[in-house]
Amino acid sequence: MGFGVSGSTALIFLGVLIATGTLYTATSNATENVLEAQDADSELALERKNTEISVANATYYSGNTTLVVNVTNTGAQTLAVDETTVLVDNEYATPETTSVEGSQATNLWHSGGNLTIEVRNGTQPGRVKIVTGTGVAATGVVS
Repeated sequence: MGFGVSGSTALIFLGVLIATGTLYTATSNATENVLEAQDADSELALERKNTEISVANATYYSGNTTLVVNVTNTGAQTLAVDETTVLVDNEYATPETTSVEGSQATNLWHSGGNLTIEVRNGTQPGRVKIVTGTGVAATGVVS
C-alpha cells in the first residue's frame, strides 16, 4: 500500500468524524428544543388545571348602556387581568374599565378575588363569556 491509499483512508475517516460531530450537534439542539416545549406544555396544563372562574353576576344598565360583569377567581392560579377576554353574545368586547377588588391599578387577579368588568353595549345582551389567559372560560346570563 502506498501513501495514496493511507491518505485517502485518513481523509474518509476525517470526513466521517466531522459529519458525526455535525449530526450530534444538530440532534442535540433538536432534542433540547423538544424537551423545552414539553416542559412549557406541562406548565401550561398545570396552570389550566389550577384555573377556575365563575360569573357571579352580569347586569345591563340601559340608562347608560353599560354591562357590568362580576367574576370570581375560584381557582388556585393567579390570573392577569389584561389577558382576560370578554365575549358579549359571542362577539369580542373591549372593556371600558376593569377593577380587582375595587382597584383599577392592579393587573393581578388573585385566588378568591373579584374582577369587575364594564363594557359599553348598545343593546341588552343575553349572555356574557369570560375567558382567562389559560383558556378557561365561564359563561353567565345577563340580567
